[in-house]
Formats: sequence, structure tokens, C-alpha cells
Amino acid sequence: MNLTKRIRIDGKHIFAPVVMTSNGRVKPDYVLIEGKPEKHPSGRYYLDWTEQGVRRRKSVGTDAAFALAAKLRKSSEIAAAGHGVLIVPQADLDKRRRIDTAMSDYLDEVAMGKKKKTHQAYSVALAYFQESCNKTYLEEIERLDLLKYSAFLRDQKSQSPRSVANKWTTLLVFLKAQKITGLARKGDAPVFVEQDVEIYEKEDLDRFFKACDSAELLLFQFFLMSGFREQEVMHCTWSQINLQHNTVSMKWNAEYSWSPKAYREREVPVPTKLIEALTAAKSAKVSPRALVFSTESGKRKFDCLDVCKRVAKRAGMDPADWFLHKFRATFCTMHLQNGVDLSTLQKWAGHRDLASTTRYLKAARHDSVRAKVDATFS
Repeated sequence: MNLTKRIRIDGKHIFAPVVMTSNGRVKPDYVLIEGKPEKHPSGRYYLDWTEQGVRRRKSVGTDAAFALAAKLRKSSEIAAAGHGVLIVPQADLDKRRRIDTAMSDYLDEVAMGKKKKTHQAYSVALAYFQESCNKTYLEEIERLDLLKYSAFLRDQKSQSPRSVANKWTTLLVFLKAQKITGLARKGDAPVFVEQDVEIYEKEDLDRFFKACDSAELLLFQFFLMSGFREQEVMHCTWSQINLQHNTVSMKWNAEYSWSPKAYREREVPVPTKLIEALTAAKSAKVSPRALVFSTESGKRKFDCLDVCKRVAKRAGMDPADWFLHKFRATFCTMHLQNGVDLSTLQKWAGHRDLASTTRYLKAARHDSVRAKVDATFS
């Protein structure tokens, strides 16, 4: 009977033996890595044993003392069974499922099947629910706990209406995975006002670009003319730039084990002036696998937003009005204003559904609507 802890090292999950103290207790958060104790606070404990020639593994929570008790109890069950004595397992005495254990198991599954940012978002949402709810078992959760959670996010965590709605949805998805449904009634779900799309006006872009140095100019023109998201720009390599056909492709980056949003690869046509700027910036010796935008040491560039706000401040504009996704919104709106159809733009933007693309129609109609109103009352 072994007691291990499932931890994450270098992006991979492993089962590491726990560290035992001299008095036979489990040293919380410590595991053995290549024979040496290391502290790993995150992760959960597992029992590992062989039963009738089959290897078994069972999650026993995140608490070291609870995990040790589970090991001792299971060892007693196995020993008793060897002597022909039947012991009713604790799980059969109490069919209720602990919330913390269920959440930890669920997040382990999310980590294996979703992106890191998604896992982080789910972790925060579920941690907030545990903070707002004093229940121990899933079977104790009721509708009032959902309503309290919504109020807790709004009043105690000062979350925006949209964030409250997103976390509420995450909680319901988790509960559904535990086969708990029907708690919420019609009208219980948090609501939020869908904000209008914000775009950059041409005058603001001209002023912003004028304040850029050459590297900054290429970076933010790429954001604008490709419509790429921040993570997509960060992971774009030179192999994705087709200098002959004026296109930029968004593909899986194997080196960083990174995939585009919704795992949808796409090809986007870009203007000749961007291709010319990329051609001038490309070194003759650069590797196709090299990042187009990187740090001086060739690592991923994580400070694009900070650079954006510095340029805005340098240009004498309010940095609060400048953020990266607004370049993408401007990309979509400008293409619609210039006659690109919705279906084509949906493919270029990598939207899963057409509804995501139609959000930009309102902004695209801005000038034409104003001209019609002026003509009506002229």
C-alpha cells in the first residue's frame, strides 16, 4: 500500500511518494523527487495498491492527515480480507461526496483536457464557491447556496456582472458533471449588460503609431492587421508568415504545447505593407521556428499590454483606453466597413459561431447610420 501525491512538474502530472515524519505521520505538502524531499502545496493524495493482481489507484483528498487515515483504513481492510474477515468500507457507510474532493478531482480532469488559462479560471470560480458555502458534502448543496454565491461574488469579491455570470456558469457546469441539476430556477442566473464593441478611430491609431519606435510599430500593426489575439501573437513563428502569398496562419505551436482558442487553425490575408515590414524585420539567419515577436533572448513576449499602454501615454493619450483586444475589434469592424462578408470574416477571426462576428456590425454601421440620420434632418 503506497501513498502518493499527484503533482505538476514542467507541465506534466506525476505521482510522487509522500514524505513521512519520524513519528509515522505524513509531512504536509512534501514529496520525494529523485529521492529528495520537495515542497509541492498543490495536488492531491492517492492510494496505490494491487488487488487480485490488478493495480488500483484511489484519490483520498488534499489533506495529509485525512490521506494517511485513508491509507491505514484501506490497509486494515486488505489485511482483514486476507484473514477472511469482511470490513465494510467507509465509503459504503457514508455515500455522501465531499465538495473539496469532488472539486479537486474535477479540476484535475480540466487540467488534462483544457488550456492553462481555462483551468485557472475554473479553479478561481470553484474556490470562491467553497469560500461562500459552509457545506461539506455535495448532497447538501441547495438553491440558496447558489444565490448566496452570486451575492458573495458581487458584494464580497466586487466582481463585475459579467464575471459573476461567468463564474455562476462554471459552478453549474461543475455540478452537472457531478449529476446535480435542477437547483436553479428561471430568473436565478446573474444577468449583465452586453457592452458595445469598442474600436480605435483612425485618428487615434495614427497618433498612436506615430509615437511607436520601429519594433513597437511592427508589433501593433500586426495586432491590427492580422486580428490575432494576444496569445496568438505571442506564439506566432516565422513559419506561419507566408511572404509570397501575403498571409499569416495561426497554428499549433509544438514547442510551447500551445493551441489556438477553440483549437481552430486558420489563415488570414494581410496587407502588403505589413508583409513588407515583416520582410524588412526578418533576419536572413532566423529559424522558421523562431517567434516573430520575442524578448531579446528569444523567449515569449509577455509584456505586450504594458508596451501598449506606455506608447499611449507617450502619445499623450489615456492608457486606460488602450488594450490589446481593441485592435482585434477594430480589425473586424474595418473589414465589415469595407465590404467583407460575415462568413469570410468569421473564418479570418477564428470565431466558433457567426453570432460572435455579428457583434461588430453595430460598430461597422456607425458612420453610415450617422450619415443617414444627418440626411433625414438636413
